Amino acid sequence: MASVEPVPNEPAAVAAVDSERALIVADYHAGIEIELRQEGVELPSRATDRRESVLSLLDQTNADRLIVLGDLMTEIGAPRPPERDELRTLITRVTERVPMTIVKGNHDGSIEPIVDAAVSEFDPPHEVHVTPTDGYRTGNIGFIHGHTWPSTDVLDADVIGMGHEHPMVRLTDAVGGSRTERVWLRGALRSEPFETHYGASIDVAGELVVFPAFNDLTGGTWTNTGQEFLAPYLPAGVRSTQAYLLNGTRLGQYDRI
Repeated sequence: MASVEPVPNEPAAVAAVDSERALIVADYHAGIEIELRQEGVELPSRATDRRESVLSLLDQTNADRLIVLGDLMTEIGAPRPPERDELRTLITRVTERVPMTIVKGNHDGSIEPIVDAAVSEFDPPHEVHVTPTDGYRTGNIGFIHGHTWPSTDVLDADVIGMGHEHPMVRLTDAVGGSRTERVWLRGALRSEPFETHYGASIDVAGELVVFPAFNDLTGGTWTNTGQEFLAPYLPAGVRSTQAYLLNGTRLGQYDRI
């Protein structure tokens, strides 16, 4: 049975993908500080910290490939120079070590020219593959960003990893203090919404794993406060969805925390 296993205390997971060990992250959002600055929030760039975290995780997990579940970029259109430079440096440094797969997300509309420029300029030893927006499947594991409906091939996988939601919970203590925490969501897929969408019978029996955002500046969907999901098939497409903190603590049913 295929599995996606979180790395303890990290917004990342590993999985056996064909003959490779893959490190998987979602919602990297390079250059997010530029967007936040436009909203009046002044923060120094954390581009180097983000990149070094990924490279360290590649070493820590002995990964043979990096898979990004969408939104490697922040700017939906052509990125500004700081974001473009961050992306090109990240792609170059990763592909000096391992191949890279980018599952195209809703913020990745201009990712192909960035990839092409990095590859042509630096000629890294490993390839970069950009998938369609409806995801891709290899072996018994499917990968999707989450802003579009998964392909029927992806839905046939034993387990599907997705991003897009940036799931979080708001926790309140006994004296009224509160904090938010990034979480994983895991639950069994339900076929009905997908059959309605595709107008056909679909054998859906796998597990959906919703990744926390790798970038901790993104904000997210507060799943236990009634905030609506972003993916068109959530929450109807999954049952018995459980939430887990990054340290592995099981919080229980996501909407009853």
